[in-house]
Amino acid sequence: MNAVTGKPVPAHDPTFETAEQRQARVDLAAAQRLAVIQEMSEGIYNHFTLAVPGYEDRFYVSPLGLHWSEIKAGDLLTVDYDGRLLDGKGPLQRSAFCIHAPIHRSKPQHAALFHTHMPYTSALTRLQDQRLLPIGHTEAQLIAEIAYDDDYTGLARDPAEGERLADILGDKTILIMAHHGVLVAGRTVSEAYDRLYTLERAARVQLFAQWTGKPLRELPGEMVAHVHATITGTPLAPGVPSGHELHFGALKRLLDRQNPGYRE
Repeated sequence: MNAVTGKPVPAHDPTFETAEQRQARVDLAAAQRLAVIQEMSEGIYNHFTLAVPGYEDRFYVSPLGLHWSEIKAGDLLTVDYDGRLLDGKGPLQRSAFCIHAPIHRSKPQHAALFHTHMPYTSALTRLQDQRLLPIGHTEAQLIAEIAYDDDYTGLARDPAEGERLADILGDKTILIMAHHGVLVAGRTVSEAYDRLYTLERAARVQLFAQWTGKPLRELPGEMVAHVHATITGTPLAPGVPSGHELHFGALKRLLDRQNPGYRE
C-alpha cells in the first residue's frame, strides 16, 4: 500500500518505461551487486538511489529486505521526494528516504547518490582526524571533491537530517560522515560508482600507510591542485568515453560472468 494515499501500488511494469529509464534501473541494480563483490555493501542495509530519467521529483531505490547480491532492475521502487511509493513492491527504508530525498531535491545535478558504510572509508570516520590525506596520486584526485560532516547526529529518521547533509555537501561530490560512513554523488551511476570505488581504495592505502607507524609523505597543496585540474580537465584518450564509463562497463562484464540476472 502507498504510505500516503493508502491505495495499492502496482508491481513494476516495464511496458511503460523509456529505454533510458530501463537502462537506469539496470545500472543501479548492477552497482549494488558490484558493491557486494567489492566489499562495499552492508547486506540489506545502506542505500543507492538514482533520479528517474525524465522526471524531477522521484528516484529509484531498492526495497528493504533484499540482499544487494540478489537485486534486479525490476525490483527497484520508484519513490517521490515526499515519500510516496509510486511503483514497485516492498518497504522503503526510512533512512534512505530521509537522507536521499532532500539531497535529490536540492541538488538535481547529482542524479546518483550512494551511501555506504564501506570498511576502509568508514574506518577513517572513526579517527580523530577523518580527512583523506594528500599522500599520493589517487588521493590528490579526490581531495577537492570532499566535504566533511564532523557532527554525528544518530540514525536518520527525519528529512531534516538529509537537508543538513545537503548543506554540508555544498558543491562537492563526496561527504565523509563522522562515526558513520560516506555519501558519494555523481551525474550518472557510472560516475558515482567509480568515485566510490576510488575513494575506498584511497582510504585503504592511507590506513596501510598509517599502520606502518612511519611518517607520512604529503604532497604540497599546489601539486594536489594540479593533479585535480588535470584529472578533471583532460581526457584519458581522444575520442573515447570517460574513464568512469569504461570502468563501469568493464565491471558489468565482470558481473555478467560472476552474478548475472541483475538486468531482469
